[in-house]
Amino acid sequence: MARFRCGGSADCAAWGQRAARRLDRAASGQTTGHMKLFTKGLLLIAMPSVVELALLGLVFDTQQQAAQAAQWVANSKHILYQSSSLIDPLLRQAARVRTGMVVGDPTFLDRHAAWVDLGDRLSQLEQLVGDTPQQAERVQQMRATVDAYRAQADDIAKALHEGRSMAPFVALEAGSVPRQVALFRDQLDAFVNEESRLDAERNASLAQTRARQQYALIAAVLGSMLIWGITALVFARSIGRRLEVLTGNAERLGHGRPLSAPLSGNDEIAALDTVLHQTGARLRAAEQDQAVLKARLEARAKELAGVNEELRQETQDNEMFIYSVSHDLRSPLVNLQGFSKELQVSCDELRATIDAARLPDAERQRLTNVLDGDVRESLQFLRTAVTRAAAIIEALLRISRAGRLEYQWQRVSIGRVVARVVDGLAGTIEARGAQVTVRELPPAWGDPGAIEQIFGNLIGNALNFLDPDRVGRIEVGACEAEPVDESHPPVLRTRTYYVRDNGLGIPAAYMSKVFRAFQRLHGEVAKGDGIGLALVRRMVERHGGRVWVESAEGAGSTFFVVLPEQPARL
Repeated sequence: MARFRCGGSADCAAWGQRAARRLDRAASGQTTGHMKLFTKGLLLIAMPSVVELALLGLVFDTQQQAAQAAQWVANSKHILYQSSSLIDPLLRQAARVRTGMVVGDPTFLDRHAAWVDLGDRLSQLEQLVGDTPQQAERVQQMRATVDAYRAQADDIAKALHEGRSMAPFVALEAGSVPRQVALFRDQLDAFVNEESRLDAERNASLAQTRARQQYALIAAVLGSMLIWGITALVFARSIGRRLEVLTGNAERLGHGRPLSAPLSGNDEIAALDTVLHQTGARLRAAEQDQAVLKARLEARAKELAGVNEELRQETQDNEMFIYSVSHDLRSPLVNLQGFSKELQVSCDELRATIDAARLPDAERQRLTNVLDGDVRESLQFLRTAVTRAAAIIEALLRISRAGRLEYQWQRVSIGRVVARVVDGLAGTIEARGAQVTVRELPPAWGDPGAIEQIFGNLIGNALNFLDPDRVGRIEVGACEAEPVDESHPPVLRTRTYYVRDNGLGIPAAYMSKVFRAFQRLHGEVAKGDGIGLALVRRMVERHGGRVWVESAEGAGSTFFVVLPEQPARL
C-alpha cells in the first residue's frame, strides 16, 4: 500500500491550492474541454476526495509509526523487567551450592528446576531482543556463563555424592560472589545499561512520533476544511455563477425583460440557457404576431361594431317600418270592414226591394241568384281576407313591440313564473287531459313579463300539439349547471331550461323553419297566427341567450332555453 506523505500543513495548503486551480479550470471547461454537468460534479467531488485520501494516508502513516514506537517502548519495559528478574535466581542457586559444600550435603545442589527456570527466562529475554543483535549477543554470553556455572555446580554435586574433597572447588567459590556469578552480573549490568539507553531513545522517538501524529491530524483537519472550502468556492464561482445567470434569465423571461448573454459550453446548464433564449425568441415572435393579430382584431372589431350599428339601425328602421305600415294599414282595413258591412246591408235592402217590386219570375230569379250567389260569396271572401290581414298586422305589431319594449331587469323566480303559466292554462290542461310536471327551476336574470311570455308560449305550444291518441305529458325543468373555471370565469353565466312533451313532434324538413314568423305546422290540429316561437326567439335573444329544439316526428319535442343566471361581468 502506497503511503501519502506531506511535509506539513503549509505544504498541504499549497498542494490544495494547486488542486483548487485545477478544479476551477476543470469546472469552467478550460483544461478538459466542454464537459457535462455530471462530469463536472464528479470532478468537484473526486479531486477533494483524492486530497482527503492523501491526508488520511498521512494520518495512517503517523498513526502506524506511533503504534510501532509504543510497541518498542513496551518491549523495552518488558525487557528491563525480565532482565531484573535474572540475577536473584542465580544468587539463590549460588547460595545453595555454598551451603551444600559447607555441610557436605549434595541435596542442596539437586534443584534442577531452578536451572530450568533460569534457562526459560534467558530464552524469553533472547526472544524479546531478537530485533537487536547486540543485545541478543549479550544474552547468549549470559547463557554461556550460566551454563558454565551450572556445570561447575554439577561437578561439586558429583564430588559430594562420591565423598571427595571440596578443596579443588573452594578457590572457585572464594569471595562474596563466585566468579561465574560476578561475570554474569557484569554481563547483565551491561545488558541493562544498553537496554535503558535504547528505552530512553524509544521514549524520545515515541514522543516525537506522537507530536508528528498530532501535527498530521491538525494538517488533515485543516487541509480537509481548506479543500472543501476551495471546492465550495469553485462551485460558487463556476457552477453556482452559471446557475445564477440561468435563474436570472428565467426571471427576466418571466417578466418579459431581455435576457443576458448566452452561457458558453454544452453542459446541461448551457442547454437550459439555450432553451430559455430560444423560448424568449419565440415569445418575442409570438408577441409580434399577437400585436399584428391584435391590430387586425381591433380593426375587425371596429368593422363588426360598425356592422352591428348598421344592423341595429336597420333593425330599428325595420321595426319602425313594420310598426308604421301595420299602424297605417289598420285604418284602411277598418274602412274595408265597415264598407263590407254596408254592402251587406245594401244587398239585404236590395233583396227586399226586389221581393216587393213584383217583378216577373225570370227577372226576379236572375237578380236573386246574383245577390245570393256571386255578391254574397264575394263579400264573404272580402270579410275573410280583411280578418286575416288584421291578424297579420296585429302579429307584426306584437313582433315590433317585442323588440322595442323596455325590459325591467331583475332576478326572476322561474319556478313562480312557470306556476303562474300553468295556473293560467289550467282549463286547457284539464280539457286536453294532459299531465304537467314542473321540476326544480333555479332563478334567472331578466324581465319577468318577457320570461313569463317565453314559458307561456312554449307550454301553450306543447299543449296545442299533443297527440290525441295518447295521454299528453309535459315536463318543465332545468339542466345541470356546467362546472365553472374560477380562474377564467365566463362573462355571462347562464342556466338552461327545457319544456319537453310527447306530442306530434316536428318533421326533420321543418326543423329549420320552426322559429320563423307565420310558419305553422299541423294547422288542422290547432289554430294560431304562427308567431309564438318567433316571439320566443326574439325575447330570448334580447336576454343574451338562445333557444333551440330537439324533436322526432311522432315522439314529441324538447325546447331548450338558455337564460342568464346573473348580470354580465364588465
